[in-house]
Amino acid sequence: MDEDERTYETAVERLDQIIGRLDSGEAELRETLELCGEAKELVEYCAGELKAVDEGLKELRLEDLARSLGDGAPAEPAQAEPD
Repeated sequence: MDEDERTYETAVERLDQIIGRLDSGEAELRETLELCGEAKELVEYCAGELKAVDEGLKELRLEDLARSLGDGAPAEPAQAEPD
């Protein structure tokens, strides 16, 4: 998979494929080593993507807090609408 085309979803899909291949017991030693190396890179990529999303969510919450403080109104957590 080309790194320019990689997304979190495609990385998770490839990890599922790798796990399936390893679980099958059909991979030879060298292939197992290569698959484990690829899986490690994919896990690191996914962890980075999740961290970036987490940081983005933190920023959004800070922006909401700053906006509510700027309005002089206390920040209230979002509540689900009743059914």
